Amino acid sequence: MKRLRRAEDERAETEYNVLWQRHSDSSRMSHAVKTISGLDTHMELKDKLIIITGGGQGLGRAMAEYLAGKGANLALVDLNQEKLDQAVAACQTQGVQARAYLCNVANEDQVVETVSRIADDFGTIHGLVNNAGILRDGLLVKVKDGVMTKLSLAQWQSVIDVNLTGVFLSTREVAAKMIEQNSQGAIINISSISRAGNIGQTNYSAAKAGVAAATVTWARELARYGIRVAGVAPGFIETEMTGSMRPEALEKMTSAIPLKRMGKPDEIAHSVAYILENDYFSGRILELDGAMRI
Repeated sequence: MKRLRRAEDERAETEYNVLWQRHSDSSRMSHAVKTISGLDTHMELKDKLIIITGGGQGLGRAMAEYLAGKGANLALVDLNQEKLDQAVAACQTQGVQARAYLCNVANEDQVVETVSRIADDFGTIHGLVNNAGILRDGLLVKVKDGVMTKLSLAQWQSVIDVNLTGVFLSTREVAAKMIEQNSQGAIINISSISRAGNIGQTNYSAAKAGVAAATVTWARELARYGIRVAGVAPGFIETEMTGSMRPEALEKMTSAIPLKRMGKPDEIAHSVAYILENDYFSGRILELDGAMRI
């Protein structure tokens, strides 16, 4: 009886190995055929339209110029007309189409109208980068010299409105337009390593944690339409804001980063391009923090 059972087990194992070998051979052949015929699936950015909120300055402008270098057309959304115009001009020097759109992403009517205008101006939308964001840092409760101060509701709400509600509104409208256009592409949300919680950033951390959770939710919901959703969580990055910091504060910040330097805007832009071009990347957050963890 034992010999019979052993023989059956050996036969089952042999059949499994044969099937696995066939599967492996088939997979290798399929990959080879795709590679030879040039059918590997990835999103070519040339002539594709990408919308970037907060695209007039800082990380947003760096992303815009980087994607323009890959041939993408850009719709840049921001609240500062002068900086928008400068960013658009910089993109256009690379031979692509780029336009500026003044819009408060926390205002539903403005977002609806702006996405509609972009579609009218460019046609098919292929991607969105939700980059617009603000800081209103402060401790929840602070006592100094016997005086207690509290984080105001206005401080809380202003950050939630832009950094979380703005992402929701922009994603909703762009996703709806892409579905209407039968366009497949990607939506990328800029989160932060502060989503894990950071002292003095109750509002910002809550908003960025919400963005990270929404990213996974939307990736699952929109996959059926061929729309990928992913995120990037930067650590400390060289921007105008960090450039204005006191040298001692800057040194303290960088000393906490194992790589002993802040990230560069182009490094974040590169990660955004990677996600846009990789058709299998969805539902995940890329962390770029130089090995730092908050």
